[in-house]
Amino acid sequence: MPKKLETMDAETLMTTPMEPLKFIVSGLIPHGLHILAGSPKIGKSWLVLWICLQVAKGEPIWSFETRKCEVLYLCLEDSFARIQNRLFEITDEAPATLHFAVMSNVIGNGLEIQIKDFLKEHPSTGLMVIDTLQKVRKTVSSNVNPYAADYDDITALKQIADRHKLAIVLVHHLRKSIDNDPLNMISGITGIAGGADTNFVLQKDKRTETTATLICTGRDIEDRELFLEFDKGSFVWNLLSPAEVTEQAVDEIIFLLCDFIKSASAFTGTATELAEQLKMFCGAEYLPAVLKKKIIKHMDFLNQNHIIYCENRTFERREFTLCYDGNDSMTAETSHQNLPSLPSALSGMDNSPSIAPCSPLCEPLEGRWDKYTSSNKMRNVASGCPSSKNIDF
Repeated sequence: MPKKLETMDAETLMTTPMEPLKFIVSGLIPHGLHILAGSPKIGKSWLVLWICLQVAKGEPIWSFETRKCEVLYLCLEDSFARIQNRLFEITDEAPATLHFAVMSNVIGNGLEIQIKDFLKEHPSTGLMVIDTLQKVRKTVSSNVNPYAADYDDITALKQIADRHKLAIVLVHHLRKSIDNDPLNMISGITGIAGGADTNFVLQKDKRTETTATLICTGRDIEDRELFLEFDKGSFVWNLLSPAEVTEQAVDEIIFLLCDFIKSASAFTGTATELAEQLKMFCGAEYLPAVLKKKIIKHMDFLNQNHIIYCENRTFERREFTLCYDGNDSMTAETSHQNLPSLPSALSGMDNSPSIAPCSPLCEPLEGRWDKYTSSNKMRNVASGCPSSKNIDF
């Protein structure tokens, strides 16, 4: 019997915090599966080797910040001697967190197990490069649908990336035919480009030129073109003009909310009650549904500012808790004039929003939330909520 569909209604989806997408290269390479395609001998391998080095060292890739992590590079068309010579050319110091392999099994015949075993030994791995994709694919018979074969292979690798929260970059070739849409030039049927989260195409107008365009398009990044030049002295692709890195704009109400929570230390109540408290605090008026949506949308920003969110839903009320845990550069003024008036919960109404000092509310170093006193009663406001030390700031 088929498994029942797991669904989520739109209202619940809009108000449920989701784990934010993490980027290995900010604004360019998130967790997921990515294709880097280019003509043979155009310089793809030099580019990905440099990217691997920068990520392993935690150094920027052009104007894009990186998240330092371990890196696995499957150089399946090279030897260790050739990789060594390339390292001699592009760096003086190579980190021990960058790992190379020149042989592997293929998809569906051991590659997945090899990757899983490597990740067990190196759990901090965040980036993996396979150079080239064709080297890890099985030979298929002529009666197999080419699109289905392409899509199945890409899906198998994407499942690994999603399950282990990795960024996997597949180096691939372009067709010889010219097309106005660079994605159509990626070798194979459209199942390869369509199954990937991001596609990068490295193109030159003439093979003898040192300049190239890196076309970037994907589900989770801004479409852009980066104009590069290959330095034959350092063997590094340099960015000719600074790339504009667009960051998600943070709504003004989120800054006001940060100030409010930091001044009050904690809030527990409904979106309607929070909207009322914010109006008292700073005069800003927002519809409860809009306020809740913005909180969920900017959850990562709140986490970065040491504000923890937890749902406390009951059959009667849709409560949530916001608690400030720590100090940062956005320290709010805590003068008596800025503190909101205490809610009616302190006079014995259990269903009203409550504001209490954070110290008895949170014990982040112990990995749990504790109980705090409201209306002379012990009230568990965040049972089962993850501690701040488990949140990636």
